[in-house]
Amino acid sequence: MLPQRFPQKPSAICPNSPDIDDQACLAVREVLNRVGDKWSLLIVGYLAEGPLRFNELRRSVEGISQRMLTLTLRGLERDGLVARSVQATTPPRVDYALTPIGLTLLEPVRALVAWADQNRVAITDARTAFDAEQQGQDRAA
Repeated sequence: MLPQRFPQKPSAICPNSPDIDDQACLAVREVLNRVGDKWSLLIVGYLAEGPLRFNELRRSVEGISQRMLTLTLRGLERDGLVARSVQATTPPRVDYALTPIGLTLLEPVRALVAWADQNRVAITDARTAFDAEQQGQDRAA
């Protein structure tokens, strides 16, 4: 039997404590999956400045399709991070804004962005070294 590489509840995500059971750990992972996906943090970042219409978001978030923006906004709305408001105009105006819970996400997101900025050169250097090593191994094989 191979040794288990990662514990069932990594302490960084689900501390080994009587307060965190398997269901709570699963719920934490689901939340992290939402905020850690490809588009959610970008959308949250754009909404940090205030409410935006769907097409304003679509133009701002480079590379996102209309379908993916719709799915991501629905997920963020379902999780209570984004509120959707429809105004009865012709045509209807739909705005998206961060909720109070969504606003609390900004501080950790800013910390993560600061970390990425502080470490981007080291990460780029590590990637370059890794790729060079892999290329050398491929040639030797």
